[in-house]
Amino acid sequence: MSISIAIVEDEKNYNNALKKIINYQDDMKVVAQYFDGRDALQNLPDVSPDVVMMDIQLQDMMGIEVIEKLKKELPDTQFIMCTSFEDDEKVFNSLKAGAMGYLVKGESMDKILSSIRDVYNGGAPMSFSIARKVLSHFERKLPEIKGFDELTEREKEILELLSQGLLYKEIAGKKFISIDTVKKHVGNIYRKLHVNNKVEAINKFNHFKN
Repeated sequence: MSISIAIVEDEKNYNNALKKIINYQDDMKVVAQYFDGRDALQNLPDVSPDVVMMDIQLQDMMGIEVIEKLKKELPDTQFIMCTSFEDDEKVFNSLKAGAMGYLVKGESMDKILSSIRDVYNGGAPMSFSIARKVLSHFERKLPEIKGFDELTEREKEILELLSQGLLYKEIAGKKFISIDTVKKHVGNIYRKLHVNNKVEAINKFNHFKN
């Protein structure tokens, strides 16, 4: 089954280049292109793609704002930020809003394509420089623990497997459940732990274990 992708990017040449290279792959297809935030807000809920490639700084609004407004309507859609910005505040606001990946625009097309596959399978792809920022941020600021008592045994098992780096399809195979069921459990885990993404959930889990 091919991965459906929407691109939200106001730089026309980059938007079209992404579309061309993605549509050249056998396992993915661009189902929608938007060149501003308003258009994306209006139309993305009807398209409901698997993955959205989101520019952080659109002409009419911040990409972070678009994610914040759409995340509840599109719980199964994974957002990857594609951006020229690397400053800490934008990185963390994106992750808090619910972005699962964060790529710097200078990345190779191979890295972008592998990141789409990765995020679709439950990963959290990031450019190396961004990943370092995230790790140093969490070293400085240990997360507050709350919500663990609310997790069911199955949710704790799935969180444990996520923390070991397993992808959704690997967890599904291990637990003999469907990928959709894994996604539902993960959604419940995020809600109960008051987090927006896998990085935060795993961090809380590791802190709780220690």
